[in-house]
Amino acid sequence: MDAATKQDAGERMKDAFRRYPTGVAVITAAGADGPVGLTASSVASVSVDPPALSFSVMGTRSARALLTAPSFVVHLLGARHAGLARAFSRSAGDRFTPDQGWSRLPTGEPILLDAVAALRGERLRLVPVGDATLVVAAVLDVFHGPADRPLIHHSRKFITPEEC
Repeated sequence: MDAATKQDAGERMKDAFRRYPTGVAVITAAGADGPVGLTASSVASVSVDPPALSFSVMGTRSARALLTAPSFVVHLLGARHAGLARAFSRSAGDRFTPDQGWSRLPTGEPILLDAVAALRGERLRLVPVGDATLVVAAVLDVFHGPADRPLIHHSRKFITPEEC
């Protein structure tokens, strides 16, 4: 496949996935210079025994810090977290502000106490794929927060099912 065909396939793939709704998560870690985090729509359950999940990240500064952290927390978000998802999806977004409800686990990772669920994990495998890295992680602990309506990433927006 030539370079132009690959580029066209990549653009068409992005367009296809914009049409595919996914859940929304914020992934955080204790970085060398303070807490780091980013919004991800690629989180998936991999295995129950042993408990494992996966997600992918691009080469941003936050992503690089997450990839080198010994552990991290994957926060599954609900409708009440749309603003938080937007903030963590922008490089200049407000992050880890007191009004967002952050605390720290005894192990040092930032945790959003009212996330629908928060899964503390550590990487098992890092798989470079083009300009992204697929992370396969062991789930070490799970924290359940208050239930909420779903938050969905669809067509480059964070929406609730009622807005579809």
